[in-house]
Amino acid sequence: MNPYKNLNIYGRDTIEQYRGRELYERPPHLFAIADAAYKAMKRRSKDTCIVISGESGAGKTEASKYIMHYIAAITNPGQRAEVERVKNILLKSNCVLEAFGNAKTNRNDNSSRFGKYMDINFDFKGDPIGGHINNYLLEKSRVIVQQAGERSFHSFYQLLQGGSDQMLRSLHLQKDASAYKYICPGAQIKCSINDGAEFKAVADAMKVIGFKQEEIQTVYKIVAAILHLGNLKFSVDGDTPVIENSKVVSIIADLLSTKSDMVEKALLFRTVATGRDVIDKQHTEQEATYGRDAFAKAIYERLFAWIVTHINDVIEVKNYDTTVHGKNTVIGVLDIYGFEIFDNNSFEQFCINYCNEKLQQLFIQLVLKQEQEEYQREGIPWKHIDYFNNQVIVDLVEQQHKGIISILDDACMNVGKVTDEMFLEALNNKLGKHAHFSSRKLCATDKTLEFDRDFRIKHYAGDVIYSVTGFIDKNKDTLFQDFKRLMYNSSNPVLKMMWPEGKLSITEVTKRPLTAATLFKNSMIALVDNLASKEPYYVRCIKPNDKKSPQLFDEERCRHQVEYLGLLENVRVRRAGFAYRQTYEKFLHRYKMISEFTWPNHDLPSDTDAVKKLIECHGFQHDVAYGKTKIFIRTPRTLFTLEELHAKMLVRIVLFLQKVWRGTLARLRYKRTKAALTILKYYRRYKVKSYIREVARRFHNVRQMKDYGKHVPWPTPPKVLRRFEEALQTIYHRWRAGELIRSVPPEVLPQLRAKVAAMEVLKGHRADIGLQRAWEGNYIALKSDNSQTTGSFIPVANELKRKDKYMNVLFSCHVRKVNRFNKVEDRAIFITDRHLYKMDPMKQYKVMKTIPLYNLIGLSVSNGKDQLVVFHTKDNKDLIVCLFSKEPSNDSRIGELVGVLASHFKSEKRALQVSITNPVQCSLHGRKCTVSVETKTNQSQPDFTKHRSGFILCVPGN
Repeated sequence: MNPYKNLNIYGRDTIEQYRGRELYERPPHLFAIADAAYKAMKRRSKDTCIVISGESGAGKTEASKYIMHYIAAITNPGQRAEVERVKNILLKSNCVLEAFGNAKTNRNDNSSRFGKYMDINFDFKGDPIGGHINNYLLEKSRVIVQQAGERSFHSFYQLLQGGSDQMLRSLHLQKDASAYKYICPGAQIKCSINDGAEFKAVADAMKVIGFKQEEIQTVYKIVAAILHLGNLKFSVDGDTPVIENSKVVSIIADLLSTKSDMVEKALLFRTVATGRDVIDKQHTEQEATYGRDAFAKAIYERLFAWIVTHINDVIEVKNYDTTVHGKNTVIGVLDIYGFEIFDNNSFEQFCINYCNEKLQQLFIQLVLKQEQEEYQREGIPWKHIDYFNNQVIVDLVEQQHKGIISILDDACMNVGKVTDEMFLEALNNKLGKHAHFSSRKLCATDKTLEFDRDFRIKHYAGDVIYSVTGFIDKNKDTLFQDFKRLMYNSSNPVLKMMWPEGKLSITEVTKRPLTAATLFKNSMIALVDNLASKEPYYVRCIKPNDKKSPQLFDEERCRHQVEYLGLLENVRVRRAGFAYRQTYEKFLHRYKMISEFTWPNHDLPSDTDAVKKLIECHGFQHDVAYGKTKIFIRTPRTLFTLEELHAKMLVRIVLFLQKVWRGTLARLRYKRTKAALTILKYYRRYKVKSYIREVARRFHNVRQMKDYGKHVPWPTPPKVLRRFEEALQTIYHRWRAGELIRSVPPEVLPQLRAKVAAMEVLKGHRADIGLQRAWEGNYIALKSDNSQTTGSFIPVANELKRKDKYMNVLFSCHVRKVNRFNKVEDRAIFITDRHLYKMDPMKQYKVMKTIPLYNLIGLSVSNGKDQLVVFHTKDNKDLIVCLFSKEPSNDSRIGELVGVLASHFKSEKRALQVSITNPVQCSLHGRKCTVSVETKTNQSQPDFTKHRSGFILCVPGN
């Protein structure tokens, strides 16, 4: 029921109340029908359709939009981008098609002036993946003329009211609609449509759908060109027709991207081919006006068809393979013009009302006739319910050779001048005895009919008087070929595409085109066949009053609509009949899993017996009837209970299949893993063996090599053997070291050990360790180092050996020392395996101080080339000295001193801390101080000087 106001019953909350619910669970609603159609499509993979019917203004277009919104809301829970794109385009297409195909009539402010059938394609998951729109009989005569109180199509007013000033200037338009002859009657009429806001909404929708900016501009150029066409004024100058306002021709030519002289010629002349000759025939003023109007109607019709085609190209299902993606199912939504009775009913109303007769006939065939016949055929007890079958009216219109359309076509094909009155005469002669046809000639006393103008058809929805004026012209739908060639030769590719037949040359003979009525009849027959192939769901729209008032309920008006729509008979058939019927085979295939007797396969004599057993198991035998080939279920509740049981069992079956499949996958994975591990084990074994063989091959003759294999490169080990390689290399290096040591004479071994110890401590910290020379150790005893006093040192050394019982001399050398009193003196140090002696060379090497080696805790040296050494003791009485040699004078002995002491301490398993820093930290009788090293160019010998933080050792620059 059209409430003529917005009601809050179509929001998100209401959608959730009806989502997934069965029909009987919630009160009647558009969403309940939409959900039922969607569930039938998804559950049974069956194509469905929703047929929306009712009078003009009953709310069919709004109902179709709500159904579309519901389907969009309940689909695509995974938010797939492509599905969202398709949904958005399907919803936005309504806005565009309404702008160019709807208009205000006396009955409805947003009346559909075309028929629309939309197929929505769904994938196997139930998500929309595309669609297709079919449009039927656009009322193009509305472009040039409208009845009193009505407007032309919304698009004209939207452009003038919503277009920017710049846009209107480019189209040579002004905002005042009354300035344009074609639409001026509707300029002052109030309409609930907000033209300015709708213009912006349509422009946005076209962008979303995928129209390019230049295509949108072309659309509005065509609309503007039509407005300018209506303002053309024709007159006759002598015998020559002329256009009074030729400036408008230039504007039209500019908008249609063609030349103004070609436009003018097409409007004033008609090119005719007579045999091989081609002549230009002048139009009369009347013919020029007719041609102009026909051109305007044709342009708009082609524009509308192109918009529909463009939308279809965008939403068409592409690259869909049923073997990969599953079955592609469809829900069709039919929103077509309702039954119309106007003050002046012409050819368009005749076609619209014939369309409604065809849809009513489909309803009768599917619901009232076929259903009752099926009960009788299947042997179900049934009491026949009478109904009015409107097939007689359909035949009156469309029957071959006898129907009104055939008679109209014959009149259009007759040679010579055929008038509308002659067509009416033909109707009177051939249909005079038909119960549903009458005219003034047949009913002379009926003054509601005009002589030679009117005829009446008794439609299922009521009697309608049609005026034959214009029937012949509208059926012929004549458009001069000149206009088609003009548009085909346009430089605008969109316009050129709309007029493909314009490429034919003037002399080419073409087949006579089908008339408008025949084309419409064929499209209606195809539509009905398409709907009949689907499972239909019906929405019947009722108009409560003719005043568009939300407060008024005209009971008689509503009763009349209920009667002619056949709703009473429908209710009777539904009440007495069965809600669902299906062949035994298909029924069993769907529901066999809900009974242990039929799952997975039954052993009963036939499918019929299996179905009966299944029904009895669940106690539904009192709500079903068994036909010869089908089972009939009376109430929806039983069917929905079966569906619930099916859904529950389906979950268990799916879980079982998942369990089995997961087990299979796990076993396969286990076998593959086991095989992979076996391969890996043998491969690793192979890599290990290969590595060991390669190592054995490379190091086979290593004993005979001069360097014991030092130059031999090691092969790269596998990852698993990296730690093994490290251990193997350690073993090899120890072996090689052992071989090298065995080749060294025993007397050289102590020196070798001392050099190794020095390298371990000083390598990387001091540049000159002295590894390349021989280490003498006891330098004071050498004549080269102490030629004058050697004789006095040796007795002192022997006396100390007798007295202190030392075994070996580790090191001896002359030094320069500094004490805590800042006194710098030349001394000598003599280190044995038991003591460190400080001696005075000037006093026959008298021992000045003895430090037991167990009291020595560490050494400190600098990181330069100087000979600074600090001996650290436990009693914090450190000894600060600088070694020096006489032969050669620049010989570095720091490495030797550190090495022999570190080697000795290591042999006694004691720790000797060696520090390499600059400055060196030390302690003199508990007082902390530092010794830093500085280089001076004019310095000849190393020497200590006092500094505030300790001492500075100045060494020669070279």
